[in-house]
Amino acid sequence: MLTIKRILILFSIASSICVVSCQETSGLEAEILPDHWKVLEVTKASKSDSFFTWDFNIEKRGKYDLQIIYDGIYDAPPAKIVLETAGKVITEMPTWVATLNNKGKQQTVFQFGENILYRTPGLQKLKVETSANFAKIRIIPNYKARIGFGSGKYDAAWESMHNAPEKQQALSWFKNAKYGMFIHWGLYAQAGGIWKGTKMEDSDNIGPRVSEWLMFKFQIPRNEYAELAKIFNPDRSFARNIAKLAKDAGMKYMVITTKHHDGFALFDSKSSEFDMVDATPYKKDVIKELYEACLAEGIEFGVYYSHGNDWYDGADGNYANVRSVNDSLGILSHPLGKNLWDPSPNTHAEYIEKKALPQIRGLLALLPELRLVWFDGDGYITEDQAFQFYKTIYEVNPAILVNRRVGYDFGDYLDSGDNVIPSADDTMAKRWETCGTTNNSWAYKSYDSDFKSTKELLYYLVDIASKGGNYLLNIGPDGKGHVPAQSTQVLREIGQWLTINGEAIYGTSKWRITREGADESLLKGTEHRAKKGFSHTFSADDFWFTSNENKVYAISFVTPETPIEIKALKLKNGAVKNVGLLGNSAKIKWNQKDSGLMVDMRGVNTGNSGFALKITF
Repeated sequence: MLTIKRILILFSIASSICVVSCQETSGLEAEILPDHWKVLEVTKASKSDSFFTWDFNIEKRGKYDLQIIYDGIYDAPPAKIVLETAGKVITEMPTWVATLNNKGKQQTVFQFGENILYRTPGLQKLKVETSANFAKIRIIPNYKARIGFGSGKYDAAWESMHNAPEKQQALSWFKNAKYGMFIHWGLYAQAGGIWKGTKMEDSDNIGPRVSEWLMFKFQIPRNEYAELAKIFNPDRSFARNIAKLAKDAGMKYMVITTKHHDGFALFDSKSSEFDMVDATPYKKDVIKELYEACLAEGIEFGVYYSHGNDWYDGADGNYANVRSVNDSLGILSHPLGKNLWDPSPNTHAEYIEKKALPQIRGLLALLPELRLVWFDGDGYITEDQAFQFYKTIYEVNPAILVNRRVGYDFGDYLDSGDNVIPSADDTMAKRWETCGTTNNSWAYKSYDSDFKSTKELLYYLVDIASKGGNYLLNIGPDGKGHVPAQSTQVLREIGQWLTINGEAIYGTSKWRITREGADESLLKGTEHRAKKGFSHTFSADDFWFTSNENKVYAISFVTPETPIEIKALKLKNGAVKNVGLLGNSAKIKWNQKDSGLMVDMRGVNTGNSGFALKITF
């Protein structure tokens, strides 16, 4: 039996809920090592006093969890540990995970709460300082990233499809589009983050507090949740209103949640009656309506689809199968996003074959000019299943892009994470996108009034563009399909800015220098922004750069009161031929020196939200 102490310790690892069911399991480590694991035996270390050092190779860039293994049974590590690798020093003590029986020898597994990002494959170094004897260090793909660490058996087939001319043309469009609208909308929008009078934050259950996770957070039985469909009857003008808003905002593409984790489809599904046409009084295919409205406005259309998680028809999300293997290896299983309170009676594999894949095929037939499929909730799908989703889409229309959350690196492009902006120093292996919110919740939450300002969202858009990425900015309409007024206001103000300065965003690439002046202010996630707020201060010396052929755009958020010097545009970086101000034909006084480009903008109207200079070499 687990001790109470051990059960409580499990809940402290990382930021998720972790469960291990048994104190002692039958270890497979000696016979089977999963792909991309590294096991550093203490007998192979270079030792000096209490220091142990290894050199080893990492084949795949990504986040890894670190474990330390002791021979024998322990409730806590027998001595202090300091671990150093990849430029990171971990001093926090690891926590108990499991006790293994490995070929008759009992061993205790402890895991460090912090994970390690190995940015580039190749030779790495790891050093441990401890006075206690231990057996080995294990370096294993982080549970959130593990879905991206495949066996390689489909790599050649995937690369052939990914490199097809149709895909590459679509990726060129994606790179040029730069800015899109994300929409989280479904049955949960009617509840607005409140269930039976209780706000999501007041529930003791695990899970995110964003309102599209309502069913999971309150562990609502499937039949009870389905009652929401009977009153889901949005405004008939929803499609044209949303398409017009995206157009006014300067967005070039749209992605909407055709099916989120709750399993409800906003389109007419042939493989499930839990959909907009069969289960609601609306009785029409709102996805087809929105698709046609977007095409009429010149907006490219994409669909979000939760393929791994489906709390209505997806059984336990394959949790039991994965956990049985993980327990034997002494690694954590994470039930986050899995319906363990009222799972459907079928298997997860049957859900994939009989609902998820047929619904994807249905969407492809319904939307012949579909631009991309934005998968989510990959969770515990298998490598075979992830590849099947990618291949299914390619065989119908090779020009449709697939995002990385399809799983196992089979995406055509990456996302940096929810409300996460990567550093300028990060190397992205593919085209990439940041998806972000206008307030904190993705779907409508009636009491979330922490809306981001126009200046803040403009800053994110410009910062992402300067790093070569796309910004997919989310709105959460209410149950009637109405967008919160704060969202519509900032989106239209961004659209006004883009009407003037869009040339510095659309179709641009990352320049050799991304910014100068301001320190990098990264966005590290939805919860990070909700707690930290936004307090960035801009000055006339701060510039962000984008490029297009022989032109560089210098973007600022402050109108200078005195002449400025842009150091990145010194002679060494190229001889300037002309300097202009986007949206203004006024002649700009400038002079290029060895130290930088001197620009005098006194008396020039640049508006209230900054300006973009167009520098031609």
